[in-house]
Amino acid sequence: MLDLFIFSGNAHPRLAEDIAAYLHSPLRRRILDRFADGEIRVEIGENVRGRDCFVIQPTCGSPSATVNDNLMELLTMVDALRRASARRVTAVVPYFGYARQDRKDKPRVPITAKLVANLLTRAGLDRLLTLDLHAGQIQGYFDIPVDNLLPRPLFLRELNNFDPAELVIVAPDAGSAKINRSYADRLDCGFAIVDKSRYSTDASKALTLIGEVEGRHCFIIDDIVSTGGTMVNAARLLSERGAKSVRAAVTHGVFAGKAYEKLADSVFTEFIVTDSIPLRPGGPGIIRTISVAKLMGEAIRRTHYDLSISVLFN
Repeated sequence: MLDLFIFSGNAHPRLAEDIAAYLHSPLRRRILDRFADGEIRVEIGENVRGRDCFVIQPTCGSPSATVNDNLMELLTMVDALRRASARRVTAVVPYFGYARQDRKDKPRVPITAKLVANLLTRAGLDRLLTLDLHAGQIQGYFDIPVDNLLPRPLFLRELNNFDPAELVIVAPDAGSAKINRSYADRLDCGFAIVDKSRYSTDASKALTLIGEVEGRHCFIIDDIVSTGGTMVNAARLLSERGAKSVRAAVTHGVFAGKAYEKLADSVFTEFIVTDSIPLRPGGPGIIRTISVAKLMGEAIRRTHYDLSISVLFN
């Protein structure tokens, strides 16, 4: 893989290092800092002419930067590589920011996910490799190839530790019912749905439970946890209905606002998240992180060699 060049932004250097280690390929040199007025400065430190370049940068907030800072870093790095005559530029975005603004759900609001797609494409991006998009239709916002990996192999490894007769997969809302049912079908275990009512952008209230959970281990699977309200309410409802234990497996752990405090006071036995986003310190002990480095690294390897990545969905 001599012409494979991997670059990292500042959003999640630890994940980039783990991916590079899996590929036995070093992270390439770049300068990524700020001018005195805060503008982002990028300089590629190696000759990339004719190279296959991958930029690892989740567009999330991090302890030292905002979502917008990390998005702008990604855009400027893509532009720098394109102007340096890279053969192909692929953005590896484990967490795609602004994905929750994927449609006009009320008058006079933007479709920001589409705006971000336009920005990345106009910057010169050739391909996007991402993980568990909040809405699958966002792939259609791009006029370039998009590979949307799923954490299913990682989560199934955790779920296989339970007896299917005592396990129930729980969808935290109707929108996630399809993906959660696919887990239940694969494991041949129970399935339930929490019906909820949302009353603000970051707040919701669980209302009713569809399905039987009494005396069983419940696993709530979702793509993102932000303030934690939906998850905590769902877990409380499951506990009230007699669940033996309540756990969660979530792809992207944003943990905004008072999410840590809510989880610390919740009935969750365990809360599993991937390392697609660097977690801020101070989280409760129930949070456990599993790595997506091997999954993302293998997708990069297969993309580089023009191999199918469909095997990664199994």
